[in-house]
Amino acid sequence: MKIGIYAGSFDPITLGHLDIIKRASRITKRLIIAVLNNNAKKPAFSVEERLELIRKVTKDIPNVEIMSFSGLTVDFAREQNANVLVRGLRAVTDFEYELQIAQLNHKLNPDLDTIFLTTSVEYSYLSSSIVKEIASYGGDISQFVPKEVVDDVYNKLYKPKEN
Repeated sequence: MKIGIYAGSFDPITLGHLDIIKRASRITKRLIIAVLNNNAKKPAFSVEERLELIRKVTKDIPNVEIMSFSGLTVDFAREQNANVLVRGLRAVTDFEYELQIAQLNHKLNPDLDTIFLTTSVEYSYLSSSIVKEIASYGGDISQFVPKEVVDDVYNKLYKPKEN
């Protein structure tokens, strides 16, 4: 039984993330979306808010679970008895970094493999950072994030200037 982990900050979840989640859920028996709780970073959304946004958009995918974790992904994978890490690749530049991490994780846990899913072409430019930037100015993010979370993102990030 393949238990997969798709780990990230998901701050906020994008259509690119959701694309990877849907595809990974078809090739794993159980897919854990693991939201990283990293105190060194200052995310726009709290861990609980990110978990809730992901729950909203994955509620119809029966083999997906959403959890948060701190520390090394490889340790979290071991705790969950996972044997596959799922990573999305947007561009060649992602590959070099992700390959190093995959090799390091495999060295730390030889029973853990990493699979790379290339991002669908329509999301290859998309990142949470871009979404946050556009939303902070009130720009249209409806083509970048799942419709279920558009209002949540605006409510969190858009602060109209007063004249």
